[in-house]
Amino acid sequence: MIRNVAHALPPPPGPEPASPREARLRDELAPAVRATAVTLVLTGLLYPLAMTGVARVLFPRQAQGSLVSDASGKIVGSELLAQGFAAPGYFQPRPSAAGEKGYDPLASGGSNLAPTSKKLRERAAAALDRLRKENPDAPGAVPVELVTASGSGLDPHLSPAAARWQAPRVARARGVALDRVRALVDEYTEGRDLGVLGEPRVNVLELNLAVDRRFGASGAPPGAQEPGR
Repeated sequence: MIRNVAHALPPPPGPEPASPREARLRDELAPAVRATAVTLVLTGLLYPLAMTGVARVLFPRQAQGSLVSDASGKIVGSELLAQGFAAPGYFQPRPSAAGEKGYDPLASGGSNLAPTSKKLRERAAAALDRLRKENPDAPGAVPVELVTASGSGLDPHLSPAAARWQAPRVARARGVALDRVRALVDEYTEGRDLGVLGEPRVNVLELNLAVDRRFGASGAPPGAQEPGR
């Protein structure tokens, strides 16, 4: 009798079938998650590791950051990043708006000041006044790049003209003939890439290291920045 009653009871309720919307969502979500995971592993892990390995084999110096060493072998910077130089015996790069004090590689960027900005005009006027006082023997007008920051604030190059404009100050501070300093600028002037791309340029850090090697340490006063400091 008990068996008959049990058979007569309705079966326990099972899970409700998924609605067409839920089934469609599940069918679309699973492939999307799989594709995201595969793409993340391929492009975010395997590809960067492979490219880093290839770069280290084919271009080891560039892959390490294009680091520059002084005569003693000490790393003093990268040829890709500008540094500030205040001592009169060194060539100065373009001004920098990267970071609070400039030349901060962790805060690359421009001032974002418009050409009509009063602050920009005042900054350029102050730079002009300083450059004229520091370079009384410089020929002609101050090159515009010496009073304007680059978009990154870390441009490591100057035009040959801007470097030669500073040569009298460097020669006077070093106590050497002006022609020798100008010849060094010409020696370290890089031409256009592939002969047609870009403009001739001078890497300021490498030029200043060459000045030290050729003419000896500058004997900069305390607080004046030298390569790598």
